Amino acid sequence: MPSPRTLVVEDDAAIRRGIMDALRSAGHQPTEAARGDDGLQKALTGEFDLMLLDMVLPGNSGWEILRVLRAARPELPIIVLTACGAENQRVEGLQLGADDYVVKPFSLRELLARVGAVLRRVPVRPTLPVQVPFDGGIVDVQSRKLTMTDGRQVDLSEKEAEVLAFLAERSGQVVSRAQLLAGVWGLNPKGLNTRTVDMHITRLREKLSDDSANPRVLKTIWGRGYQFIPDHQGERPV
Repeated sequence: MPSPRTLVVEDDAAIRRGIMDALRSAGHQPTEAARGDDGLQKALTGEFDLMLLDMVLPGNSGWEILRVLRAARPELPIIVLTACGAENQRVEGLQLGADDYVVKPFSLRELLARVGAVLRRVPVRPTLPVQVPFDGGIVDVQSRKLTMTDGRQVDLSEKEAEVLAFLAERSGQVVSRAQLLAGVWGLNPKGLNTRTVDMHITRLREKLSDDSANPRVLKTIWGRGYQFIPDHQGERPV
């Protein structure tokens, strides 16, 4: 089994150092962040198997990070670390999507046991698709080449390829603009007013020769977001 990649977001240097040392001893590949904004950026742009998240942080609070990540990276397991053991706070953290809750002070032995338990019960994450077949052709995500069935080739921008791969990885699911902003651009979508997602979807449709009124590839779910249609299953939007 490969070494788990674990992100530790904790502002207390002594606690963070102890957790990092314990994780390394347990065979993990840990990455650290002392601020909430740095931790959120690393979680959105890096590849991790687990996150240990303190709730009181400079930059972004743990609550804000939890809300953003549950929209952008719902598959990432998160263990909350907090000095507050109040029941209502534990319940709120779990309702926001935390996989477990550890109250400070805790022993490193207990923390490692909880880490192991969470990793055992979380299914293996799907990897980002290397190639995305669609009704009418195929996209090579790495080279950002779109090849139509008639042989015509079109270049995609880096973000266009990432948007398509992000949607294809969640094929059949409705993906919101907030999820795309967080997962592809690494932006906190809270209070952000931008047409970036819609512009990229429009350009992708042009390159895919996809008619928005009768989509084969990218379907708009009005008021909710977008959906990648599995090959040969196009239908009219609702």
